[in-house]
Amino acid sequence: MNEPDFWDNSVQANKAMKEMKYLKSCVEPYLDNIKKLSDLKELLEMAEGEVEMVAQIQTELSQLDSTIEKIEIQNILSGPFDKSNAILSINAGAGGTESCDWANMLLRMYTRWADEHKYQVKVIDILAGEEAGIKNVTISIEGDMVYGYLKAEKGVHRLVRISPFDANKRRHTSFASVDVIPEIEDDVEVEIKFEDLRIDIFRSSGPGGQSVNTTDSAVRITHIPTNIVVQSQNERSQLQNKNTAMKVLKARLYELRLKEQEDKLAKEYQAKQKIEWGSQIRSYVMQPYTLVKDHRTDAEVGNAQKVLDGDIDVFMEAYLKDQLKK
Repeated sequence: MNEPDFWDNSVQANKAMKEMKYLKSCVEPYLDNIKKLSDLKELLEMAEGEVEMVAQIQTELSQLDSTIEKIEIQNILSGPFDKSNAILSINAGAGGTESCDWANMLLRMYTRWADEHKYQVKVIDILAGEEAGIKNVTISIEGDMVYGYLKAEKGVHRLVRISPFDANKRRHTSFASVDVIPEIEDDVEVEIKFEDLRIDIFRSSGPGGQSVNTTDSAVRITHIPTNIVVQSQNERSQLQNKNTAMKVLKARLYELRLKEQEDKLAKEYQAKQKIEWGSQIRSYVMQPYTLVKDHRTDAEVGNAQKVLDGDIDVFMEAYLKDQLKK
């Protein structure tokens, strides 16, 4: 950064600044905790049985233990794309209107989670349900370590509640699937041939505003060799929607390439779990009691509303710790 030509290439300079910020976030908390531990050792030697001072040391040790746990989580997030932004998709499953409403609740949950962490959320594509909620939605979430955390959310999410759409107030079970992929940086090479693409232009649906749904500006791109379909309709112009759709396509193609390299995930990509009973990673029970439980880690929270308001870090951290053991 002290080099005179550092800012000549703003793209590379910003990339270096981002890397420095990340490295500082790793090193500084570690050094701070080493110093705190040293200070506590000195305090302990001075305490000589003084009850109040010993109690203070125990309290600070407990706080130190909590910060060390956060450092451990950060250490787990060392995958090649854990620092990347994320592209998250939600699809309503079996259950009709109830599942569409559940998909909308999940969208709110992830949006609230992102807001709490000061991440930026942008809707790329959304399809409303026929009566309520949404059939599917794709959003981008930008910020530090977003994909590293959100990869824990991939899978089927199950809701049990008394349906507000049932006049007889019966209990219903609904499902929605969540898919998360990392947003790929521009310097990652993914070959996309123009002749392999089918590009369709159509009129945007959903809420209007700023001529979004009054012109043929929405873009759908089909990658013919893989049959991957992506679309964007929330930008103001056709060109912006095309660029956004290409970004999503690039990310999905790169994910597919990684899966093929591992010689097993290409099959997983084509044969995803059905969005129904028995395939869920997490259950959200609202009646007859309230409980959210992750079936992979057994992590659970009794306050379901708190979870639906975006407090889902406990499940993400439990998943990351569990992956470290494997």
